[in-house]
Amino acid sequence: MHDHRRRFLDLAARCEALRFGRFTLKSGRVSPYFFNAGRFTTGAALAELGECYAKTLLDAEIAFDMLFGPAYKGIPLATALAIALARQGRSVPVAFNRKEAKTHGEGGDLMGAELAGRVLVVDDVITAGTAVRESLARIRAAGAEPCGVLIALDRKERGLGPRSAAEELAESEGIPVLAIASLDDLLAYTGSDPRWAEHHLPLQRYRAEYGCSAGPSGSAA
Repeated sequence: MHDHRRRFLDLAARCEALRFGRFTLKSGRVSPYFFNAGRFTTGAALAELGECYAKTLLDAEIAFDMLFGPAYKGIPLATALAIALARQGRSVPVAFNRKEAKTHGEGGDLMGAELAGRVLVVDDVITAGTAVRESLARIRAAGAEPCGVLIALDRKERGLGPRSAAEELAESEGIPVLAIASLDDLLAYTGSDPRWAEHHLPLQRYRAEYGCSAGPSGSAA
């Protein structure tokens, strides 16, 4: 496992963004783990998370001009990434959307920079892919070009078919979907760290039942 993936999983566990146990998902599946990016609640945690996003993005060598963070969790995540990139010498514009269009002041449903050029979408996870597809449609409607999606964790679970939501999105939209870490990394993490050893077998069983075959995280899903 690459150092930045382990660093991300350590951070997620420390912040309780990554938790182990029994969690009933929206799909009805009972998962042995749960990820909630809303638990990165301090400046230090967001700064470290931004560095993990930046490492994943720069290693992938994707050409991009700006970032887009879908409301709501994508807003602090894209901001954290933008700050991390600026600290490495690259300052890029950032845009966000509102859940509801503003009817006073400047109006509209977008905030921040104008959508232009190659736009990278930054979010936490992809569940069904609906919210990300809405973001991609909004970017195209503005005359810009979606160039990829960057998420924190790829659960690599089958959707309605044999492929994951991230894989289906990458194929249907023709853009790469990157993740800092995936279920495969989580299995390696629990298998090599005695603190989480008891959760390794439940994760293996869960992947055997619901997992899909996919490329490594950090590449097109």
